[in-house]
Amino acid sequence: MLKGKIAIVTGAGRGIGQAIALALAEQGAEIVLSDISVDFLKDTEAQIKALGKSGCLLTQANVTIGDEVNEVVKKALDTYGKVDILVNNAGITRDNLMAMMAEKDWDDVLSTNLKSVFLMTKACSRTMVKQRFGSIVNIASVVGIMGNAGQANYSASKAGVIAFTKTTAKELAKRNIRANAIAPGFIRTPMTDKLSAEQKQKIQEWIPLGRMGEPKEIADVAVFLASDASRYVTGQVIVVDGGLLM
Repeated sequence: MLKGKIAIVTGAGRGIGQAIALALAEQGAEIVLSDISVDFLKDTEAQIKALGKSGCLLTQANVTIGDEVNEVVKKALDTYGKVDILVNNAGITRDNLMAMMAEKDWDDVLSTNLKSVFLMTKACSRTMVKQRFGSIVNIASVVGIMGNAGQANYSASKAGVIAFTKTTAKELAKRNIRANAIAPGFIRTPMTDKLSAEQKQKIQEWIPLGRMGEPKEIADVAVFLASDASRYVTGQVIVVDGGLLM
């Protein structure tokens, strides 16, 4: 489905980012892995090699810094000559009630979760415009739609990702570049592993399907949006939450 395509995935060291990188590789794409430390990517690289792939390109970058983002894209172009798919997945949480939230926690979350999407999209769009082809997949969140107490910074960042996705889709459509977002609900990742058993039980009671999602269930949607199967889909937000927002 994706043979011959080159994909950059940020935050690819674990969780949803790792699952997306593996799913894209399974479909034949060549993967450029990016994370704050190359060491974080070793497990993802090993799993990609276990699929029978010869390897992938590991890149270290703080995605909130423009020069480091540009270097990731440069390495991808130097190695593969093009970038067809961009998955903006890198993200962090710094949860607290708004009245108690430190200014730094606001700035760090908005920078990592939203500014990085702008920087990576800007850098990749240059080559996508020349190619007259590209698919951008941004990982948002259901809290960017419904809000969540204790996550003013995170929900604001993800709402920004959704708005940015729609604007990107409108600006780049004439160059045959699509931009879509996925809004996951509660997914089993290192982030949700921090929740107590009681919190997890309450969450599962809120979800009509009665369980948290798996990273692979987000990755499957990412593959669809990255592929030609979604060639007439742009500017959309696909909610993957087990029915939480119904």
